[in-house]
Amino acid sequence: MPPPPPPPPICFPFGNNKAGRRLSWSDSEASRDSYQAERGAVLNQPTRPTSASSSMTQQPSRPVSLSFQSDSEKYDDVPIALPDKTKPKLMRGNTMTGTKKSTTSSKWGYGWGIGKKDKMKEMEKDLPDQPRSMTSETNLPLYNPPVRRDSKSTQASRSTQRTQDTQKTSSTQHTKVSQSSHQSRGTHRSNSSRSTVPKPRPPLLPHESSDTLVGSAYERKINDHESIPERIDTIERLSELRKLMEKDNLDYYVIPSEDAHQSEYVAASDKRREFISNFTGTAGQAIVTRNSAYLITDSRYWLQAQEQLDHNWTLVRAGDVGAPTDWIDWIVRRIQNSRIGIDARMISHEKATLINSKIGGLESKLVYPPQNLVDLVWKEKPPKPREPVYIQPREYTGESATDKLDKIRRWIGQQPPSVPSYSKSEPTAAQKHIATLVTSLSCVAYTLNLRGSDIPYNPLFHAYLFISLNTAIIFLDASKVVEEVSDYLKSIGVERRDYTDLWPFLRRREWGEGKILISPQTSYAISLMLTHFRYTVAPSYVEHMMSVKNTTEIDGIKRAYLRDGAAFVKFLAWLESKLAEGYDITEYEAASRLTEFRRKNKHFMGLAYENISASGPNAALPHYSPKKSKARMIDRETPYLNDSGGQYRDGTCDTTRTVHFGRPTPEQCEAYTRVLQGHIAIDTAVFPEGTSGHQLDVLARRALWRDGLNYMHGTGHGFGAFLTVHEGSHGFSSSVPLTPGHVITNEPGFYNAGKWGMRIESALCVRRVKTRGEFNGDIWLGFERLTCVPIQTRMVKESMLTKEEKQWLKDHNQRCLDKLTPILKEDKRAMKWLKREADRGIGLAAGAAGISIDWD
Repeated sequence: MPPPPPPPPICFPFGNNKAGRRLSWSDSEASRDSYQAERGAVLNQPTRPTSASSSMTQQPSRPVSLSFQSDSEKYDDVPIALPDKTKPKLMRGNTMTGTKKSTTSSKWGYGWGIGKKDKMKEMEKDLPDQPRSMTSETNLPLYNPPVRRDSKSTQASRSTQRTQDTQKTSSTQHTKVSQSSHQSRGTHRSNSSRSTVPKPRPPLLPHESSDTLVGSAYERKINDHESIPERIDTIERLSELRKLMEKDNLDYYVIPSEDAHQSEYVAASDKRREFISNFTGTAGQAIVTRNSAYLITDSRYWLQAQEQLDHNWTLVRAGDVGAPTDWIDWIVRRIQNSRIGIDARMISHEKATLINSKIGGLESKLVYPPQNLVDLVWKEKPPKPREPVYIQPREYTGESATDKLDKIRRWIGQQPPSVPSYSKSEPTAAQKHIATLVTSLSCVAYTLNLRGSDIPYNPLFHAYLFISLNTAIIFLDASKVVEEVSDYLKSIGVERRDYTDLWPFLRRREWGEGKILISPQTSYAISLMLTHFRYTVAPSYVEHMMSVKNTTEIDGIKRAYLRDGAAFVKFLAWLESKLAEGYDITEYEAASRLTEFRRKNKHFMGLAYENISASGPNAALPHYSPKKSKARMIDRETPYLNDSGGQYRDGTCDTTRTVHFGRPTPEQCEAYTRVLQGHIAIDTAVFPEGTSGHQLDVLARRALWRDGLNYMHGTGHGFGAFLTVHEGSHGFSSSVPLTPGHVITNEPGFYNAGKWGMRIESALCVRRVKTRGEFNGDIWLGFERLTCVPIQTRMVKESMLTKEEKQWLKDHNQRCLDKLTPILKEDKRAMKWLKREADRGIGLAAGAAGISIDWD
């Protein structure tokens, strides 16, 4: 077949007096050499750029044969062993670099500087985050880095070498690189076992942030084919669903966003609400009646829902003035003598109990069909994910799975028997607590020090974990367990059964007499199966353990944030430089480029969530993520907001910075300064033990409230140690007391709807602090900042800051310079940007005759 048509350029120039520039790239193997010679040529038909995004491969698992037969896919084809998926050696493909058209020089780009071996040793010695050897201890696959035959060369020598390499590998290079671009997991063989784990990114040598996309990055860019967005007419799906509702005599049918584990992010096979409504947000409930269909979601997704819902749906703005607070409030207001259908697996015990208590007096009730009605309508439902799980070594967790199981068993033994208050007799065996059932995917992964790849952006896998005083059973499909993991489970005393065996296990009461402790977030289907005689609802002890990080986890998170911060600085330096040179950059391209910088970090395992890269009115949408076909150009008149983070073996990162590339207006400066003041107020807070995040939340809003401004989302949330980006019950919207070892984000913002938005987010760790008064002893707590990315001072209005706030801002940027210099010292552009941000004054200096002068 002939090669595909040339891809569009990444960006095109502003209209100014400078020569036209663009970020250019080649389209095929055959044209790459000629591309190097003619890379300055400008295409005649510039279009939107393309970029890469990875997708998760999902395959079937095993069925529920006794109860809840709602999954339509087949489970019987599970292979006995996984195929050997040895990852091919990464080959250097092509470059994607910003160039200036020149007729006097043939030099091209900067390459992907791999450097000499002595430089590698020097870099590893300087980096503060070098881990211990992982070859035998963790059984991770070895990485074969790209090979360079010279450290410094002219364009001519590089071109000659590339020509020779292309002649040798022209028939195989494209295939190999394509495979490496979408295969994210490697295979490692040990003495007598085989384990399949995601491949961590290798350490790369010092290089300039002017380096551009090469090799597999280029392939990711051109192979990221985005389907044409369309508003699907859902009338046929709704009609089929209503026919099923009539059979069960249902007046309402509720389709939640969550899966059977109450996960925030779900696998493709669990996106039932997205299928029935075409709304892709991560939060919201679809409710279908005999004649209408409603989507209830909060303010983060109102605009997105308006764009994605068709004429068959009505958007309910939860939390709006005069509107219901959530879907439960909405449905309680409407029902009378109604039957409300829902899949009992997809709603938590807590919510189901709440609804039942509210609708009992309305002569209505919840009905639980044995099969999920959406699954019966969904003819082309994606298969269940079937990726293998892998071990998270103790060097990252700081505690063995055996120790964690022992702690949980001690907690079980400490729970008092479930005896009626009026009873004076000794508790019976049936009243004693003998086990707990862990259903949260992150809690299962944390307890057993295992990770997986079933959920996008989260290293999790579908499983249940039963822990009794004497035994432990994980309900996990055999297809996900390689020999190494099987041996590991045996070594820690955990029996494995298939995922769907949970239901017969619960129905037969195989644990004998005694009660099981479950959390309020446990699936209501489990409550129904156990009946109230067999369980007691209690706060999740595993979630508490997981939220309080140990020293090893905190140290790992610090290192992860240092590496992630260095990538963020490289990105901001690159973006500002390209815009200053006259390039047009889209929000999508900016997000893609930041991901590529992160890919070069050690222990990088993927993104922590979908990149939020927003300019102009898009920045006023707190959860906006750019699409390649619709991305807006980053302008110089409004702030640019980037909220993103990486998943690393030693930590999960979440950072937001808002910057301006032109001259901010007074209105923008005042709003940004108020946001910064709220950020500083949280960061510097000192409070006694027992204080919750909810009690501190007003500190973040006080400066905004003074000007009649506000934001409608939470001020911050907990996050994991290579787990989920939203973790734990603590946060600035929660009444759970903050405890030393909690990690939490600090992210106030302001959004001028339809115009611009801004947010500043840093990660904090709760620590004990010494105070002058020490009233009541050593009970005082504060925060330690983990994020290491400068805060731009261009939009800050100095006259609005106190002396202490000015000093905080200066100290923060200087701290970033000190900590990041060892990592970025050989990156000229990043270091220049970093030093300038640390040294520059606050705001725009006023010049003579009323002329404003930028500090730059």
